Amino acid sequence: MLRTRFVAAALLGVAFTALAVGQEPKKFELGFPTKDGKPAPYYQETATDITQVIKVQGQDLTQKQNSKFWYQWTPVKEEKVTENKEEFIRYTVKQKIEGLEMNIDISGNPINYSSKTEGTGSVGNPGLVEFFKGLKDTEFTATIGKNYKVEKVDGKEDFIKKLAAGSQQMDALLKKVMTDDVLREMVDPTAKLYPDTAKKKDETWEKKTTLDLGPIGKYELLYKLKYVGTDKEKDKIEIETVITYTAPKDNPEGGLLFRIKDGSKLTSEADGSKGFILYDPKTKRIESAEINIKLKGDLIVVIGGTDTRVELTQIQKTVIKTQETSYIAPKAVTPPITPPVVPPVPEKK
Repeated sequence: MLRTRFVAAALLGVAFTALAVGQEPKKFELGFPTKDGKPAPYYQETATDITQVIKVQGQDLTQKQNSKFWYQWTPVKEEKVTENKEEFIRYTVKQKIEGLEMNIDISGNPINYSSKTEGTGSVGNPGLVEFFKGLKDTEFTATIGKNYKVEKVDGKEDFIKKLAAGSQQMDALLKKVMTDDVLREMVDPTAKLYPDTAKKKDETWEKKTTLDLGPIGKYELLYKLKYVGTDKEKDKIEIETVITYTAPKDNPEGGLLFRIKDGSKLTSEADGSKGFILYDPKTKRIESAEINIKLKGDLIVVIGGTDTRVELTQIQKTVIKTQETSYIAPKAVTPPITPPVVPPVPEKK
């Protein structure tokens, strides 16, 4: 179960820009940086902190996770498309996981990994550490279409093969868990939040989406958004995430050592599920974002034919940043300038 959570852990950010003057409605558009007149890569850092408390038979099991993913986005192609007499631009972009860090603590048992140190100093479960290593340098090709919706993602087969590392059990599990919903969420989890029309200050709207995790269950997500105006030359949108969980109807184990029984409930709480997104109209990309989620509920977990009721509380905070240079590439060091040695001028006699 722990491995599968990290397949979909990676939360990536979304780029918006607002084009308007004064109180006129603002239209949000996607933009990519250019260098020498050509599309250029840009980079994102996604940091997620999770605190999860599981209560089973009166005992609390606390798990803390801290992760960072560093991505490179490279525009490949853009083309004008006409569908139903409506014109829009379809983008093809490549996403690469440049590196990652994982720090997990399960009731005092640590698991640590950092791609920056090539795995040296990693501690904990060796299988999980190898799994994390497999995420580095993974690439996907995404097609972004109307209203900046991720239409499809290529690279799923190679991704599963790389992570399974020859394990038939892991291969079967990933094929069931790595649904198309999960891939689209991994590549750009907030592309679905683009407003379909221009928005005025204080205007609100909603977006709905579904995340199907196969044998783990299905999440219905409702995003409540509000454009609150300009903050230090950046356009700000407030966001509240509403989540409702549904257990798998046919309840297959799907390669897991457990299954979640129908009747399990898991919902978000409004007081801990609010955040914001800031857009830079100059770069036409996100500058920063903070997305918070607080989940509570009861799950009925079946292990070895025995039903176990689990009370779950989870607090999650994701911070996304974007810039035009890599977050992990070594920075060039300019050597100090040594002044020329000037020979002394002989004194006149």
